[in-house]
Amino acid sequence: MQLALGTPQSFGIAEDIYMNGANSKSVATVTLSSPLSGPLNAKTEVSGKTEDGTEVTGTLFGDFPMGTSQIKVQYDTIGIQSNYVGCRVGSNPEPVLRGCLASSGELTIGSQTFAYTYDALSDNGNERTLQGFSTSAEEKMARCVNCPYATFEKFYQYYGQFDYANQWVMSAFDGRSTTFSNGNADFSGYTEVGRAEAIKKGTAYMSVWMYVIREMEDALDDCKSECDIDTCNDDPVHAWDEAVAFYTGSLEGTDGSGTGVMLHQLADMRCSNFKTCGDLANEASGTSHVNLRILAQFIEGKRKLLAGKCDAVRANKERIEQLMAVPLVQGTLRYAYITDFEKDAGEKAEAEGAVFAASVLPLVSACDEEAADTIYQSMRTGQDGSADLVAVKRAFESVYECMNIRCEEVGGLHDTVSGGYLPQAEPCGFGRPKNTKKVGLAVGLSFVGVASIAVIYFLFLRYCGMHTDMTASSNIPGGEKVVA
Repeated sequence: MQLALGTPQSFGIAEDIYMNGANSKSVATVTLSSPLSGPLNAKTEVSGKTEDGTEVTGTLFGDFPMGTSQIKVQYDTIGIQSNYVGCRVGSNPEPVLRGCLASSGELTIGSQTFAYTYDALSDNGNERTLQGFSTSAEEKMARCVNCPYATFEKFYQYYGQFDYANQWVMSAFDGRSTTFSNGNADFSGYTEVGRAEAIKKGTAYMSVWMYVIREMEDALDDCKSECDIDTCNDDPVHAWDEAVAFYTGSLEGTDGSGTGVMLHQLADMRCSNFKTCGDLANEASGTSHVNLRILAQFIEGKRKLLAGKCDAVRANKERIEQLMAVPLVQGTLRYAYITDFEKDAGEKAEAEGAVFAASVLPLVSACDEEAADTIYQSMRTGQDGSADLVAVKRAFESVYECMNIRCEEVGGLHDTVSGGYLPQAEPCGFGRPKNTKKVGLAVGLSFVGVASIAVIYFLFLRYCGMHTDMTASSNIPGGEKVVA
C-alpha cells in the first residue's frame, strides 16, 4: 500500500516498517515498579489485562537477572489470521491496540505478581523484522557453530557482503548504487515505480528466500539422532516448521487459493507462465510442480527429524534449495523476454528482471562465472531494453546440471494464444525426442502416492496457516502484494 502510493512520505513509512516491523513477534517492554529480587527465565508464562480489563497472555522474551527493572513480554498468538495477535504497534501506520497490555497494572509471571507501567504506543514493538532476516545473516549463517552454510556462502562470495539483501533493499529505498564485489545495481535513475519493485521483490526473493534455508539449517544443527521421538527433537521440528511458514507466508490460505505474497505464490505464478504446473510439470494452471515437489520434501524431512534421522534430512534440505531456485530462473527469463522484445516495457519491468537475476546470480556464478556475468550484463539496472533473451537463456541452460535443476522443471514461456511457446523462449531441448521418463512426484517418493498429493497439499497449507505469526502482506514494506 505505502510503496504503491509512490510518494516520499509513503516510502518513508514503508522503510520504517521494513526496518522496525509492524506485525511479527509483538513484544511489550514494561518498567517494573521495583527491580527483580530474583531471576526470571525466558518463556515463563505471563498474564495481564488490557485497558478494558480483558485478559492478555504471553511469555517472557528473554532471561532477566536479579535487579532488572525492565522486562520484555511477547504476546501470545492464535491461528486465526484476522486477529492472530491483538497488539500490533511498532511501525504500523494504523496501530492495533485492542490486545495490548494496559498502560499500568499488574503482571502475573509464573507464580509471582509485579506492578508495572509503560507507554502502549512507544513501548510495544516487533522483535522480527524483514531487515533483520538479512542483517542477522553474518551471525546466524556465517559465524554459527556449523557455519558457514553452503548456499549462503555462495551469496557472500559473490556479493562480498553478509547483508547483501538488506543493502539491495536500502539502496533502492535511497535511490543509490550498491557497493557489492559483483552484481551491483544503480537505482539512482529510477523513479518510485522501479524502486518499489526492487524493494518488494528484493525483500521476498533475496532476504526471505535465504532465511527459509537458514531455518532448515538450524533444524539440522539442533537435530539429535536416535532419540525419544516424543520430546528430543521439538526444537528442530519447530525450526523446520518455521522454514515452511516463511516459504508459504501467512496469507496463502488453507485451500491454495493463491492469495499469498511469498515464495509459494511466486512458484504458482511462474508455473502458469512456463507451463510447469501439476505433478508432471506440463500444465499451464494449478499448483506448480515446484511447490508439489517442495511440499513432499518438507513432509519427508519432518518425518525424518521426528525419527531422529538427522543425517538423512540434509538431502531433503538440499533438494528444497535447488527447487526454490527454479522460479527465480523463470522470473529472470520472463523479464529477459519482456525487456528484449517489448521495447516499451519501461523501468518497472527492468527492475523486476534485475531483482530476479540478483536473487539467483550467486548460484550461477558458483557454477560458471562467465555465465553469471552474461546474465548480469543483460539484466542489470540501467540496461535500457538491451536485454538479450537468447544469451540469458543459453547461460542458464549451461549450468542447469550444476544447479541440479532440469529443463522440464524450468519449462518455456507459454504462448496463451497458440498454446505453444513464445519464439526463442521454448524449453531447452524443445523439438528433440522426448525423454519418456516422467518428471512427476511419483519418481523417488515412495512414502506417498500421486493420488494422495492433493489431499496432503491442502492439509499442508492449512497447517502452514496455523503455524506462523508473520503476516506476510503487512511485513512486505507498505503491505502490498509482491506481484511477480
